[in-house]
Amino acid sequence: MRRLLAILPTLLVLAALPAAAIEPPYQVVVHPAVQVTELTRSQLSRYFLKKATQWPDASPVRPIEPLDPRLRRAFAEQVHERSPAAITAYWNALIFSGRDLPPLEKSEDADVIAYVRATPGAIGYVSAASDTGGVKVVTVRR
Repeated sequence: MRRLLAILPTLLVLAALPAAAIEPPYQVVVHPAVQVTELTRSQLSRYFLKKATQWPDASPVRPIEPLDPRLRRAFAEQVHERSPAAITAYWNALIFSGRDLPPLEKSEDADVIAYVRATPGAIGYVSAASDTGGVKVVTVRR
């Protein structure tokens, strides 16, 4: 009980913080030649849902996602503002209607980074602790 009382003030402060103040468990990376340094969550969502398919310079956007369910949940909820199940339903509707396919998927952060490094126009997200050498980390703002 004393332990709970000791950490209660910290828990109350954390609960009062806006969601944007809490660092996400992922970082967004792009190919080094992509001419953006920051994106809004809305822009990011449009790229990963393939509603926007070109960078500002008209080159194609090539999204890739990790298979890590923790990262995917955080990304779906924070960027798309939807549940992972809603994102799956979105892609199933597009697949079954023959209109589009979801972004590529890789099982390891290193594989996502390798793809982004080697593929012009690529964008992905990886664990916040990942080594992002050879790619550009993009700031995500509200």
